[in-house]
Amino acid sequence: MNTWLIAPFTTLFSTGATEELAREASFGSQVGAVVVFALAYLGIATEKLDKTTAALLGAAAVVAFHFVPYGFALASIDLNVIFLLIGMMIVMSILSDTGLFEWIAITVARAANGNGTMILLFFMTVTAVLSAFLDNVTTVILIAPITILVGQILGLPVMVFLILEALASNIGGTSTLIGDPPNVLIGSQAGLTFVEFIENLAPAVLVMIVVIFPVITLLFRKQLQVSEEARMQIMRAKPELAILDPVGLRRSLIVFSGILAAFFLHHAIEVEPGLIALGGAVILCWVCGKDLHHALERVEWASILFFVGLFMMVGALEYNGIFEALGRYILLATRGDYLMTLMAVLWFAAIVSAIVDNIPLVIAMIPLIHTIIPVFAEQQGLAADSPEAHAAIAMPLFWALALGACLGGNGTLVGASANVVVTQIARRNNYPITFGMFTFYGFPIMIVTLVISTIYLYLRYFVF
Repeated sequence: MNTWLIAPFTTLFSTGATEELAREASFGSQVGAVVVFALAYLGIATEKLDKTTAALLGAAAVVAFHFVPYGFALASIDLNVIFLLIGMMIVMSILSDTGLFEWIAITVARAANGNGTMILLFFMTVTAVLSAFLDNVTTVILIAPITILVGQILGLPVMVFLILEALASNIGGTSTLIGDPPNVLIGSQAGLTFVEFIENLAPAVLVMIVVIFPVITLLFRKQLQVSEEARMQIMRAKPELAILDPVGLRRSLIVFSGILAAFFLHHAIEVEPGLIALGGAVILCWVCGKDLHHALERVEWASILFFVGLFMMVGALEYNGIFEALGRYILLATRGDYLMTLMAVLWFAAIVSAIVDNIPLVIAMIPLIHTIIPVFAEQQGLAADSPEAHAAIAMPLFWALALGACLGGNGTLVGASANVVVTQIARRNNYPITFGMFTFYGFPIMIVTLVISTIYLYLRYFVF
């Protein structure tokens, strides 16, 4: 057998230590981290265990069995995501008390004349667009309560709507530097600008929206039928009667507008979205006279703890060099062919991102891409640090990584933070979305978007 096939496997289960962290991961530690994660994932996927329970047990196991130092596991928890979730949950709970979501739901339903197909297309499009300029978690927290109300009023399939909106948020978030956390990492490490992200990724996302969204509404048209009685009822409704606290609504919208503005400007003001959301939530409680302790009771703590456990388990995989070894195997398997390497980065990032959080994957893949850029630059007679090498070799590889990492999140329920948040909101409103149900809808859409991405990358960077 060729040694180029054997080498990556020995890398996967070897010392796996990186010079940066001075790790001394043993064979047993690497295998143990993988086994614990696999068992926890199996419990989540089969729903034999509550997903929060499975994640926390897995986190406890990787630390207890010394597969990862406790400090490293804690450092793996992305507090920006945690703070963002807590802050936006508090903000949404206060806004919901004013009747704002009921007003929006009735207004949207009336504008669509009670047409379920138009409402689904509207919600998916708005979700995708908002996710390009807000992070996708914030977007689904905004859209989900409105969706549930519209579905209840018109008798539409709420769970289907919520799943499709989560998928739309991940697609839309792919198009900009700030739409999805992996893009922020890639932009920072590769020196790519906001405009470059839009120029290179937005066209692919636009094609996905134009192709996929109408097809989805066509496939679900039978489930989107609204009874004449429900349609007439919504057309007779008066949206203004839904507002329960006009004064509180005005104060809330002022603070909420400030939060959204800070989200848009967070790079300029150098404040992370998580801190903005948490600070905004505290200010909103103060301005509206809400008790902070009561507001904290309305946070979906099961979701928060699920992410804590998941981050710690994925941190154990990262500590043991699993992502880096898998990435190196893929790159070695392409045997120096640039087109194959580009497509391998796209599909590998997507498949792994469907299983684990995409942030540590991207962190591990970025230095690997940096190491292979000089190889391909030399093949084409270019200096590795030249503008020509950056444009012709480096940028396509990073765009492939961004597309794969972001779109791969649609593959399963745990593939993206937005997916988990949507399912928790749904469960809280008595609409349980299972792992299998989400994957049934999400995995085919992931495959279609990856096929579109494959064609797009080939045409843009190899044909035109």
